[in-house]
Amino acid sequence: MLIRILGSGCAKCSRLEQLTRDVVAELGVDATFEHVKELDKIMGYPIMTTPALVVDEKVLVSGRMPSKDELLGWLKDR
Repeated sequence: MLIRILGSGCAKCSRLEQLTRDVVAELGVDATFEHVKELDKIMGYPIMTTPALVVDEKVLVSGRMPSKDELLGWLKDR
């Protein structure tokens, strides 16, 4: 599973990455993380605001922090 966090590196982006890492560890799934900070690369995704979470090239959420339960639901089905 390839997980991308899209955002400039702000506090919300960092929290999203850490929460996602925690959920991945809890589920015991194999995942590779990439934090995309370059604006031109971020603009290649259909999002209007950051932070955003992209899993296997599918945007799961943007512009808000998902709950841990939301992340668990999204990632356990992958």
